[in-house]
Amino acid sequence: MNAHVKRWLTAIVILPVLFSIIAWGSPEIFFVVIMAAILLGIHEYNTMAFAPALQREKAQTLLLALVIPMVFYGSTAELLLGVIAFSTLIVFILYLLRIRQDHYDLLPVMKILFGTLYVPMLLSYFIWLRRGDQGALWIFFVIVLAFSGDIAAYYVGRTWGRHKLIPLVSAGKTVEGTVGLIIGSALGCLIFSWFFFPKLFYLHALILGVVGSILGQLGDLCESVLKRTAGVKDSGTLLPGHGGILDRLDCLLFIAPFVYYYRYYFIS
Repeated sequence: MNAHVKRWLTAIVILPVLFSIIAWGSPEIFFVVIMAAILLGIHEYNTMAFAPALQREKAQTLLLALVIPMVFYGSTAELLLGVIAFSTLIVFILYLLRIRQDHYDLLPVMKILFGTLYVPMLLSYFIWLRRGDQGALWIFFVIVLAFSGDIAAYYVGRTWGRHKLIPLVSAGKTVEGTVGLIIGSALGCLIFSWFFFPKLFYLHALILGVVGSILGQLGDLCESVLKRTAGVKDSGTLLPGHGGILDRLDCLLFIAPFVYYYRYYFIS
């Protein structure tokens, strides 16, 4: 089956379920969905970042991936900072206690801490975003921002793409596609705001669309660097036509914190 057809069939199956959970699901159900996405994402990250023998490091990253979203869901930002601080100490101490020979490699420690910040930390911002006023609509806003730009970039890049954006990182992305991405996201955000956030100043929607689309593109490229470092084409095979879950969430990992803080400081 054509990969393009697989992409659309996967979306047709998953999106109605996901939209129903966002719109009508309880906070507890939404949290379970985010937790599941985090655990699947950290599993893909562990597979790419660590050799099969490094099971202790994988277990530490998985444990932190369980703790971080729980703190987002049930506690305060102060406790979250405390968990991150003491997690850093504990991961380093555990490495210290395992040293048995005159050879030191801090790379596993750095990979554990980076993975903790990259997947569970960034993705957990959806928990805070949904918890606020009109939270479900803001989740849909982020999805529209990401995927209206993604669709525009795909078709603009495929039709008019001539100039490679960063070919050493992603051979398929073009400057023209990126322009389509920014315009598509901006229009998507403006249209969504027109229907669902009539009191939102349109300049806010435009800024969120433009800056969010750029951050999303950077998130995509950063995940491409991670895959190239690991020597794999996709982060996984969970989603036919899309690759792994990180291949679908890479842009959202960068967009969600930005939208949350922009809303918190400039709109609320």
